[in-house]
Amino acid sequence: MAPAQPILLEVCVDSPEGLGAAIAGGADRIELCSALEIGGLTPTPGLMARAARAGRPVHAMVRGAPGGFRLTTADVEAMIEDIAAVRRAGLAGVVFGASLMDGRLDAGALGVLRRAAAGLDCTLHRAFDLVPDVAEAVEVAVSLGFDRILTSGGAGRVADGLPRLEATFAAAAGRITVMPGSGVTAAVLPALAHLPLREIHASCSRPLLGTPGEQALGFAGPGLKRTDAGTVTGLKAALAALPR
Repeated sequence: MAPAQPILLEVCVDSPEGLGAAIAGGADRIELCSALEIGGLTPTPGLMARAARAGRPVHAMVRGAPGGFRLTTADVEAMIEDIAAVRRAGLAGVVFGASLMDGRLDAGALGVLRRAAAGLDCTLHRAFDLVPDVAEAVEVAVSLGFDRILTSGGAGRVADGLPRLEATFAAAAGRITVMPGSGVTAAVLPALAHLPLREIHASCSRPLLGTPGEQALGFAGPGLKRTDAGTVTGLKAALAALPR
């Protein structure tokens, strides 16, 4: 019997320092964003150019503004331009999502964006966590040709979303990668070990505090974090130790 493939660790970062820490810690793949404290937005051109020299696959978030994932025609047009910028930067993939008012995936908008991203690796982000019907949403993702679904199981943290994660893996049935993410730490991994894991998504971060002046003027709000190389290394080791 062939040995089990190692579980890939994707680390999300939103700064040059975070990018360097993720690489130093041994991340297998990078999700590149800005503003992770609000779920991640499209990274800057400068950060994309730097990440293109990372020596490992980098997938860029394509999300123009905070808030929900309901997209206007103008939003989609802007995202198409962002996807083109990711392609020009030489990155390996993109991460995006779109929702209807009732939480179902917006298959129309997603189809337009997926076609714009042809040839790039495509991740459906946590807009998936809003869907009312997991099985239906998995079929949409598969039919549109997404490579993976990033999901917490519909909860704030994967540890609280296990039943829905299990249902997502069952619906996927190996046709698309299901990548658990949100609150993934070495301590949480044993609760996920029974799942057919291929990939894990984590921030591997520690709090980053702004100065009192920065906070008073609104330049540095709560929730800021920065990737920690030691935490990346520790999570990699914990993944390698999981029974397969």
